[in-house]
Amino acid sequence: MSTAHGSVAAVDLGASGGRVMLGHVGEHELRLETVARFENEPVRTPDGLHWNILELYRRLREGVAEAAIRAPGLLSVGIDSWAVDYGLLRAGTLLGVPYHYRDSRTADGVRDVHAVAGPEELYRHNGLQHLPFNTLFQLAADRRTGLLDVADRVLLLPDLLAYWLTGVQVAERTNASTTGLLDPGGAWNQALMEQLDLDRSLFPTLVSPGDTIGETDAHDEHRIRVTAAGSHDTASAVAAVPAAEESFAYISCGTWSLVGVELDEPVLSEESRAAGFTNELGVDGRIRYLHNVTGLWLLSESVAHWRRSDPTVELSTLLAQAADVPPGRVPVFDTDDERFLPPGDMPTRIAAWLSERDLPVPGTRAEFVRCILESLADAYARTITTAEKLTGRSVPVVHVVGGGSRNTLLCRLTAERTGRPVIAGPVEATATGNVLVQARAAGLIHGGLDELRSLVRRTQNLKTHLPS
Repeated sequence: MSTAHGSVAAVDLGASGGRVMLGHVGEHELRLETVARFENEPVRTPDGLHWNILELYRRLREGVAEAAIRAPGLLSVGIDSWAVDYGLLRAGTLLGVPYHYRDSRTADGVRDVHAVAGPEELYRHNGLQHLPFNTLFQLAADRRTGLLDVADRVLLLPDLLAYWLTGVQVAERTNASTTGLLDPGGAWNQALMEQLDLDRSLFPTLVSPGDTIGETDAHDEHRIRVTAAGSHDTASAVAAVPAAEESFAYISCGTWSLVGVELDEPVLSEESRAAGFTNELGVDGRIRYLHNVTGLWLLSESVAHWRRSDPTVELSTLLAQAADVPPGRVPVFDTDDERFLPPGDMPTRIAAWLSERDLPVPGTRAEFVRCILESLADAYARTITTAEKLTGRSVPVVHVVGGGSRNTLLCRLTAERTGRPVIAGPVEATATGNVLVQARAAGLIHGGLDELRSLVRRTQNLKTHLPS
């Protein structure tokens, strides 16, 4: 470890909100300071659901400028966000407003891609779990409208924002691995691009976490380095998992729950594909072998629905009431059912799923909350057990990071259903991983993931939940 101390800024964009956080880092210090928080509200237009990317850019620039004021000599800025979505450009100009991955247009794209390369062949190419909104399916949908024919560049959203900051177009590798267009080794898969009739020139040079992208003038005359973080938010979150063990399971728990293990090599078996596991790249070339579980989206959409008719609904009150619901009182449902992907009346959809199977429907809001959390914990347990079978690795402990680590009931239910200790925290795992990668690139800390995770263990507030 170095004796240097310094500060970097992490721009962390999630599907429901964004933040800019200062990371103050030294040999025995890892401290995060919130500079700005802002909503991320998608916008529906006649042609579909879009991200308000210009507002996000405005807010992140304001946040970076404030970070530079609070931390004179700010060393760098790094951006992470959700995966798969992108902007199309021509001659450096954005063509239209980037689509939201929950937009329904992707169904036609799936059919078009599968007519050329079926699910089994795609998995051999890219090792990705089939999700109907993966980037290659969205690109096929854009081809149908003719928009792709006009574009000369595809930039994933964190890369687009970094381009606007620096003028440099790159593709950060961890996020690029979610497009379906990288091979499992981390290079653009030119053979698959040719098969799908995608021009290789659409996709920029790949960079890795820690690489310098360029500089920005986001604050006065002070030029600030823009460093590639693990720009897929899960890659940053997993880098911040405070694991002391060589083998562990992680749950990056937010709008989505990314449940998996960390490997040195991908698993590309047919059994892996059929089980819905994905091989995505992590920091330092690790493989994030995981399954995407619909996460706290189920809870947030339910609360949003109830608040439309009753503005007094409070999640904290519902969680306290849900903790008092007797064990076994509510059934579990399949959180991966595609009916739960779009926004809307989630309780009615859950009730319909249960009724179709002659299972009891929760009678109160608290019971619905308990049903959602029991179902998530059940999905986590099944996913971890499957990961053990597919990889041949035994997992003695589960790390829950991200916003869901604050949900004591969910962590307790996960410990009970997995039969393993659950270590919860850090809450701001994505921003923490983003900061760690930048700090190492700036020479504030040294070492591999083991050393970075050791610093997290020594400095962050963690809580252990034991199975009963």
